[in-house]
Amino acid sequence: MGVKGFVEGGIASIVAGCATHPLDLIKVRMQLQGETHAPNPNPSLQSLRPALAFHPPTTIHAPSTPPPPVPRVGLIKVGLRIVQQDGGAALFSGVSATVLRQTLYSTTRMGLYDMMKQKWSDPNGGNMPLVRKIAAGLIAGGIGAGVGNPADVAMVRMQADGRLPLAQRRNYKSVVDAISQMAKKEGITSLWRGSSLTVNRAMLVTASQLASYDQIKETILEKGVMKDGIWTHVTASFAAGFVAAVASNPVDVIKTRVMSMKVEPGMVPPYTGALDCALKTIRAEGPTALYKGFIPTISRQGPFTVILFVTLEQVRKLLKDF
Repeated sequence: MGVKGFVEGGIASIVAGCATHPLDLIKVRMQLQGETHAPNPNPSLQSLRPALAFHPPTTIHAPSTPPPPVPRVGLIKVGLRIVQQDGGAALFSGVSATVLRQTLYSTTRMGLYDMMKQKWSDPNGGNMPLVRKIAAGLIAGGIGAGVGNPADVAMVRMQADGRLPLAQRRNYKSVVDAISQMAKKEGITSLWRGSSLTVNRAMLVTASQLASYDQIKETILEKGVMKDGIWTHVTASFAAGFVAAVASNPVDVIKTRVMSMKVEPGMVPPYTGALDCALKTIRAEGPTALYKGFIPTISRQGPFTVILFVTLEQVRKLLKDF
């Protein structure tokens, strides 16, 4: 019974992930809009800095007004720009990483949540209390994210690659190539870069998404608003998608930036960690930057959650006799 939950959740997650991949790619590009990295000091020039004290003050000019912020581009414009620059197939850049990520991350979280739901539900046939649903989602999401982080890093990098100048692109051939190159050039630990963020986001998403879906669906059925069928599943899943998007977007923005940052050999990384990235983002772009890409997030999270749970319910029907 436990294994079946992993299979059902894995199939539904892969279908949903592939179907909404272009929206996820656009979301990543929008989250990276306006990102600025101050040039790292050149170590060779550091030793010359004391000499500046002997120059007249007039030779040192303070920068005038800061450069104007880069105008933000909307969901449709970002999508059109990707198609115009790199063709329609570019909307599916990194889709192999999405498949691997859903296979590792979502299969694990969906299966574990299903196992805990069975164990923690009322043995007399009652529903699992909301607090237990949230706890199950937090645990399942955290474990799933730890398992799937290498694929998550590869997916973000492959999706973000197209926004870099041609000379700076990584040009990974596939998710396997991305993971192997990262391991060789940056060390095995690079595969878990941003893992604390991935885990935090996954815990928030899984707890809000799975718990709210179950709770909303149960409420609809108990109140007799609708009968158990596809429209109940669509309604509950879209509401769950909205809740998950609101809860996870700030962590998602920081995760995207930390994972996609380019670390040059011998240079200081643009961000030292999640907190540093969050502070620099807020300082440079304001608090609203943490909800950058929210429209594509909800545009993707809504359909993803609908496809996920509608597919899951249908797969459960097909596999109910196994």
